[in-house]
Amino acid sequence: MTRMVNCIKLGKEAPGLERLTYPGDLGKRIFEEVSQEGWKAWVSHQTMLLNEYRLTPINPKDRKFLEEEMEKFFFGEGPSSVDNFKPE
Repeated sequence: MTRMVNCIKLGKEAPGLERLTYPGDLGKRIFEEVSQEGWKAWVSHQTMLLNEYRLTPINPKDRKFLEEEMEKFFFGEGPSSVDNFKPE
């Protein structure tokens, strides 16, 4: 049976994540409050951030930036936009 969550990103009940996708307290909060569809939206946004800003997840500064963006994406004022980015 699929675990359902009241997705904070979608604003409705939807199938929840099958496992923790991020470590720590933020990861636990995401697991409890974000749906699979909401997480998929983050992965797409994160990919755009990685490419447009040429981030390297190994770099602690880049990881911190991505974590801050993730928190804003789900629980804050929403995703940051990238100047001149035009999705295909």
